[in-house]
Amino acid sequence: MSFVWLKHYMPRGIYGRAALILLLPVVIIQLVVTVLFAQRHFEGVTNQMTDTVLGELVLIRAAVETAPDRASLITHVAEDLGALEITALPVRAADVPRDNAMVWYDYSGRVILRRFAEMLPGFQALDLTDDNAVRVYVDTRMGPVEYRFDRSRISAKNPHQLFVYTIFFGVVMTTIAFIYLRNQLRPIKRLATAAEAFGRGRHEPFSPAGAAEVRSAGNAFVDMRARIERQIEQRTLMLSGVSHDLRTPLTRMRLGLSMLEDEEAGPLLRDVEDMQRMLDEFLDFAKGEAEGTPEKTDPHVFVEMLVQDARRAGHDVTLLPPEGDGEGTVTLRLTAMKRAVENLISNAVRYGGRAEVSVMLSDKTLRIRIEDDGPGIPQDRRAEATRAFTRLDPARNQDRGGGVGLGLAIATDIARAHGGVLRLGESTRLGGLRADIVVAR
Repeated sequence: MSFVWLKHYMPRGIYGRAALILLLPVVIIQLVVTVLFAQRHFEGVTNQMTDTVLGELVLIRAAVETAPDRASLITHVAEDLGALEITALPVRAADVPRDNAMVWYDYSGRVILRRFAEMLPGFQALDLTDDNAVRVYVDTRMGPVEYRFDRSRISAKNPHQLFVYTIFFGVVMTTIAFIYLRNQLRPIKRLATAAEAFGRGRHEPFSPAGAAEVRSAGNAFVDMRARIERQIEQRTLMLSGVSHDLRTPLTRMRLGLSMLEDEEAGPLLRDVEDMQRMLDEFLDFAKGEAEGTPEKTDPHVFVEMLVQDARRAGHDVTLLPPEGDGEGTVTLRLTAMKRAVENLISNAVRYGGRAEVSVMLSDKTLRIRIEDDGPGIPQDRRAEATRAFTRLDPARNQDRGGGVGLGLAIATDIARAHGGVLRLGESTRLGGLRADIVVAR
C-alpha cells in the first residue's frame, strides 16, 4: 500500500514531525481510555443507578393509579411512598414538554433518556437542564404527572473528574515532553544553521552538543569545514605565489621590449599583456569566493556604482529601472560580488555591442541580470561555459579579446558562495546572452 499521498499533509520541519510523533500516541491513548471508561464503566454505573430509580418510579406510578382523585394524588403518594424522596405532581397536558431537554455535553443524560424511554411505562418527556434535579413526565390514569428527584440519585456526582484529570495531566506531560524535545532538537538546528551559513560563505562559530549521534555529526561538520577552508587557503596561496613569481619576469620583458623599435616590440608587448591578463584572471579565480567579509549592502546602489564605472571606462552599459517590491539591504561579500558582476559586464560588452543591467529585489530573493546583444551561448553548452578553463569559440567572438575561460567560472563560484546560483539564458530584449546572479536573502 502506498502512503505517498500522506507526505503532503506531514510537517516539513524536524520539530513538527517530532512533535507529531510525540503527540499522536498520547492523544490516541487518551481518547481510547476515555471512550472505554465512558462506555464500560461510566455507562454501566449510570444504567445501574437508573434501574434503581426506575423501580421506585414503578411503585410511585402504582400509588398514583390507586389515588381516589387527582386533587389527593400528592397526599396519597406521600403517605404510601414518602421515604423514596421522589415527588409526584399533577400537571396540565399543556405544561408537558414536547421534546426532551438536556445540555449538549451531558453524556449520562443520553444514557438515562434511552433507559427511561425503554423501561418506564407512560413515559412522555425528560428534563435534565437542571444540574441538581431531574423532571420526568409520565402519562397515568390521573393524567400527566411530573416526577421530581435529585440528579445525584441517577448519575455519578462528578462524572467529569476523570476527563479533567486526563486532559490536565496530558497537557502537563506533553508540555514537559515538548521542553525536552526542544532541547534535544536545538543542536540539530544549530548544526543546520552553521552548515547553511558556511554554504553561503559565512563562518559562524559552532560547537558540537546534544546527543551522541548529533555530537558526532557536529564534529564531522567541523572537521569538514576546516579541511575545505584549508584547501581554499592553500589554493589561494599557491596561485597567488605563482602569479607573483611570474610578474617579475614579465615586468623585465616589458622593460626590455620598451627599448626596441615599436614595429618589432608591438606584437611581443601584446603577448606580454595577454599573459599579464591571464595571470590576473588566475589570481581572481583563486581569490574568488573567499575574498571580503559579508556586510549589509543596498543592491540598487551597489549595481548603480558598477554601471557608472563601466560607463567611465567607455562601455555602452544601461541600468534599467528596479524591479520587485522588496526593500532594505542584502548581506554580500562586496569585493567578490563586485568582481562577479564586473566580469559579466565585461563579457557582455566584449562579445556584444551594448549591455543592460537590472536589479530585482523581493522579500526572499536578489537577482542581478546582465543582458547583451552578442551571439550568446547555445543552450546545450551553457553548463559547460560555467566550468573553469572553458572557451566556447563558436559561441563567443574571440577576436575581441582573449582569456582563459575563467570569467563565468568566477561568477559561478561567487554566486554559490552567497548561497545562490548563476543562470544563463537568452535575452528577450537584446537577443544575446542573459546572465542572472540569483541570491537568497
